[in-house]
Amino acid sequence: MTHQSELIAEDILGYLKQQEEKSLLRFITCGSVDDGKSTLIGRLLWDSKFIFEDQLAALEADSKRVGTQGEEIDFSLLLDGLQAEREQGITIDVAYRFFSTDKRKFIVADTPGHEQYTRNMVTGASSADVAVILVDARKGLLTQTRRHSYLVSLVGIRKVVLAINKMDLVAYDQQVFQDICRKYHEFAADLGFEEICCIPLSALKGENIISAGENTPWYQGPSLLHHLETLGLPDNSHNKPFRMRVQWVNRPNLDFRGFCGTIASGTIHPGDQIIVASSGKQSRVARIITIDGDLDVAVAGQAVTLTLEDEIDISRGEMLTASDSKSASSDRLKAKIVWMHDQHLLPGRSYLLKMGAATTPVQIAEIIHKVNVNSLQKEPGKALGLNEVGLCRLNLSNVISCDLYLETRMTGSFILIDRLTNATVGAGMVEEILSPSDRIPWQEIDVDSAALADIKGQKPAVIWITGRRRSGKTTLANMVQKHLHSAGRHSCLFDGDNLRRGLNSDLDDSDSGQVEHIRRIGEVAKLAAEAGLIVLVATTSRYAIERKRAREITGKIDFLEVYLDSPLETCIARYNGYDQSQPGTNQSMRNMSEISYEPPKSAELTLDGRLNPKALAEEVIQFLEGMNPSPEWII
Repeated sequence: MTHQSELIAEDILGYLKQQEEKSLLRFITCGSVDDGKSTLIGRLLWDSKFIFEDQLAALEADSKRVGTQGEEIDFSLLLDGLQAEREQGITIDVAYRFFSTDKRKFIVADTPGHEQYTRNMVTGASSADVAVILVDARKGLLTQTRRHSYLVSLVGIRKVVLAINKMDLVAYDQQVFQDICRKYHEFAADLGFEEICCIPLSALKGENIISAGENTPWYQGPSLLHHLETLGLPDNSHNKPFRMRVQWVNRPNLDFRGFCGTIASGTIHPGDQIIVASSGKQSRVARIITIDGDLDVAVAGQAVTLTLEDEIDISRGEMLTASDSKSASSDRLKAKIVWMHDQHLLPGRSYLLKMGAATTPVQIAEIIHKVNVNSLQKEPGKALGLNEVGLCRLNLSNVISCDLYLETRMTGSFILIDRLTNATVGAGMVEEILSPSDRIPWQEIDVDSAALADIKGQKPAVIWITGRRRSGKTTLANMVQKHLHSAGRHSCLFDGDNLRRGLNSDLDDSDSGQVEHIRRIGEVAKLAAEAGLIVLVATTSRYAIERKRAREITGKIDFLEVYLDSPLETCIARYNGYDQSQPGTNQSMRNMSEISYEPPKSAELTLDGRLNPKALAEEVIQFLEGMNPSPEWII
């Protein structure tokens, strides 16, 4: 049924050879909902005769059953395959389709127009070379047109087709077309596009899709397909420096050690010198191995196994680079982040950063600014919500090798993963690689934490007491500290509310303020423990991820999480009594039942908050003695 069916029947090898030699263009269709994205792609497939007979029969049947074009074929049904998509007449998930013409092969991604599915749109755009942005001629530029144009520029697409669709519904009015073109050029002036080609279309009628339309004699430009066939490929990654991140170290026996991965950019030959970006160690490529045998040359996009002439240390996630163009390595980055989760991105909170096969914990140190994707203005912000974009400063736990996103997309992009749920929560693009933190020298101190603890005759620790507000944490901490004091132990107590009067007085009660509040307490607790003290922390610390982060901050120092499990009714009763004794303090405090709290799932000690505080304190002391019955813990 395709235009090449005769060649397939007569000379299949010739057909395959012809396909192999064609260039490949990846493009997306995006824009607001109901602009006709799916219909446009369906029309392209139909007019290019790249629909198989069984697909055609199914399309005709589906058009009669669930179509929206009366007796005519509904081309959007070729793309909208999900039941929910057909019921609502919208695109939800990204749909990829392959087709080819005599001149070029294409992979097109049909992306959703609704704002709530922006994450899917970004996913589709991340691997595209060109964006076809649709505009409904009746409506002109909409919020989603601007949003998608900005996101397209953000992921590095530099060539855009502004497809002004549904021209048949405005009587193919030239003035309407020109007005939309002018407004779009004014809007996109600062987005960095190299080329914007405006084409008047009617996807439903096939106007200017494959060939020039009869209803737009005033338009002298190319049809959409002709433009896509002749468009220069914007990203010639073959000519860039060699980059390959190791996905797997293949060592089936003692005589073979190969490094597997997909070449992100550049070319590689046997004998070429390469560098391991993180260590700077060098070697030469001995063989380039594929499933079809050894190669004399490999280029960007190919999955290969490299063997080297030298036995050097290379692990999964390491980056192999050309010897004359090494990538940068750092544990501090500036990056644009597109947030994709209902829970906000909060500065100070820790996530996992995954770049290729390399994964490392990362902390969002700062949101430098947010970007209003409608006006393109920079705005201050303390958090990023779903579908928001912001420039952030990131502190990584380990040094990672990468490139700037605009130089090499594969080695300059990453995803963020929630550390508790393993959900992908954000996508990032590296804008600047900052100086590594080790450039700041660590000053050695002669009297270290071990010496300070020895002189006190005790072992330092952080005892982190958590629970709902008014669950009795401070009361318990006071009782435990009295026990320690009477036993001659040196301790200190950090109460969350007290710290908010001084150290943390600049923080509010928002989620981002809570995250920073806990981070600072963790850092201060670590300093006190390094001075040889037994540190008691009494703070609500609502979120499990923040408590986990505090545990990580304290490093090798013993960290004991004590969960004071008090019923909500008990906490509310204590809270009301507290407010009555201190008039005015409840004016700015939220209803306790509305404050979220994530109880620990694996605390070292869980206490029943309904019991007498003195008994609870004794239970803590007994636990400490039982946990480590060395003389250091005899109280």
